[in-house]
Amino acid sequence: MPSSDAVVLTVPGPHGDREVRLSSPGRVLFPESGITKRELAEYLIAVGDAFVAANGDRPVSLQRFSSGIDGDQFFSKNPPKGAPDYVRSVPVTYPSGRVHPQLVIDEPAVAVWAAQMNTITFHPWASRAGDPDRPDQLRIDLDPQPGTDVADAVRAAHALREVLREAGLESFVKTSGNRGLHVFAPIEPEHEFLDVRHAVIAAARELERRLPEQVTTAWWKEERGERIFVDFNQANRDRTMAGAYSPRPLAHAPVSCPLEWEELDGVDPTAFTVRTVPGRLASQGDPWARMHEAPGRLDTLLGWWERDVEEGLGELPFPPDFPKMPGEPPRVQPSRAKKPAAD
Repeated sequence: MPSSDAVVLTVPGPHGDREVRLSSPGRVLFPESGITKRELAEYLIAVGDAFVAANGDRPVSLQRFSSGIDGDQFFSKNPPKGAPDYVRSVPVTYPSGRVHPQLVIDEPAVAVWAAQMNTITFHPWASRAGDPDRPDQLRIDLDPQPGTDVADAVRAAHALREVLREAGLESFVKTSGNRGLHVFAPIEPEHEFLDVRHAVIAAARELERRLPEQVTTAWWKEERGERIFVDFNQANRDRTMAGAYSPRPLAHAPVSCPLEWEELDGVDPTAFTVRTVPGRLASQGDPWARMHEAPGRLDTLLGWWERDVEEGLGELPFPPDFPKMPGEPPRVQPSRAKKPAAD
């Protein structure tokens, strides 16, 4: 569709209505379901307030698909030249030590403007734009491995909720938009990423102790078996998960959808899509609306971390693109590690 077919969408927001130009509104982004660029933008308008409440005021990466989900994709972090004056960025420090500006979403119009650039998935940081080095969310990714399903992830999530409750943290759950679940806990922004990572590892190890046949913290896939992997590396600097209410690039246009804990049993993640979530949000409200009313502290989890270190359970592997970190074990797949020489 040529650019002459562009439309202008009116987007309500905290500073009044914004007009956002949308070129090629009829471009099909999700071929199987027929969802177009315009329908995606209208979805973001419909869920705008909840979307910004969950993802706003944070550095965010945009996962963009120039010709729809079956085409090429790339990640965009800083606003391009010519961005509207209501679009801002914040300098963030990446694991390499490089400092670079990164986009911040402050209102629904920014999300719709991102949709104009064929953004499908939004990946917000766990920290706020005003203090990007100190997360205000503890995030845990429950990732089903081959041979497991969402029901296994649900059982792990309920057990994890109890672990976090014992550590003094209230937790919130959402679908990942695929097969997994994401569990978030609001925290005071008083620790840097490494401490938050250690808190996540402590919680993950406690969960693994309680459900050793169902849950694993094994970084190497060959060691995980048919268990739910607790992906502790998602707690690192510049590691993100799909944001709440963010669409995912799968055929049926699923959404990473916040849930009440009471509706988790028997949940069907495929039911939450770009076409169904606006009605759900309008009728049921936002399960995450009170997310940051009572942030917790990491004292208990960090105490568990120190206890585990004293008992010989130390650091776990970092992602391959990170510099070598203090105390980290070798980044060598176990099956490829050199065996000690025989006597």
